[in-house]
Amino acid sequence: MPTTDPRVDAYIAKSAEFAQPILAHLRAVVHAACPEVEETMKWSFPHFMYKGMMCSMAAFKAHCAFNFWKAELMMARDDINREAMGHFGRIAAVKDLPAKKVLTGYIRQAMKLNDDGVSAPARAKPATPRPLQIPDDLHAALDAVPAARRHFDAFTPGKQREYADWLNEAKTETTRARRREQAVEWIAEGKSRNWKYEKC
Repeated sequence: MPTTDPRVDAYIAKSAEFAQPILAHLRAVVHAACPEVEETMKWSFPHFMYKGMMCSMAAFKAHCAFNFWKAELMMARDDINREAMGHFGRIAAVKDLPAKKVLTGYIRQAMKLNDDGVSAPARAKPATPRPLQIPDDLHAALDAVPAARRHFDAFTPGKQREYADWLNEAKTETTRARRREQAVEWIAEGKSRNWKYEKC
């Protein structure tokens, strides 16, 4: 009988309808491949632990993601899909995942790395940081709300960049305006762009 965490049950239950079978499938494959696995929640999404961090899954508005903590040591560089947070791209249906046999192989590789005490590779930092450019419309919106301007100016450059990138990634002016309004609301409350996923 697998050891499950009721918080993971709740996460799956409140996920979008398309995501529920994907998350349930991933969970079942992980438990079948690694009966000793332990479930937990970190950064507000499910993680699977086996002698340390092993893998995680997450659901978003239109896709899911599955991530291995030590993917760079297990998968060929060309096999890692960088389109989403995880290593398998944007997963919109179970058929978007590798076959169960392939996933099981990855899970067993991840277990062996943890059995052997191999550390995750250090993330390489870019040699020169990208220049921080705040869009004019965001500057104007912040200036109109003093609390937001105060908080934004106190943010680290990284947190400022997250909001700037979010705005610049909008495909339509309508989306951009909606994001700008949401950004100012969150910033006025002192929240970073990814506040929902930060540790409490």
